[in-house]
Amino acid sequence: MQLVTTDFITGKEIETIQMVKGSVVFSKNVARDFFAAVKTLVGGEIAGYTEMMNDARNIATQRMVDEASRLGADAVVNLRFTTSSVMAGASEIIAYGTAVKFK
Repeated sequence: MQLVTTDFITGKEIETIQMVKGSVVFSKNVARDFFAAVKTLVGGEIAGYTEMMNDARNIATQRMVDEASRLGADAVVNLRFTTSSVMAGASEIIAYGTAVKFK
């Protein structure tokens, strides 16, 4: 499955199928919170949260790809990510785009 952030794929004629998306809600955990609190005192990247968000984006992307595959898509164009807070300590990550078929 080809994934691009553009609305076209160079050299390919495409036919739109429909919008596809995948989402996941991730929450923080006590160990990450403790180390994050310590890290905010000294500054720098909070690696545990970076890893958590990368994992969440990967899961959301795979769910979107699975939906596109079920529709017979060859690619997803206009791929975007969005994040929102659903409650204290929990965020939803959504991957979405347009499933397309090559002509």
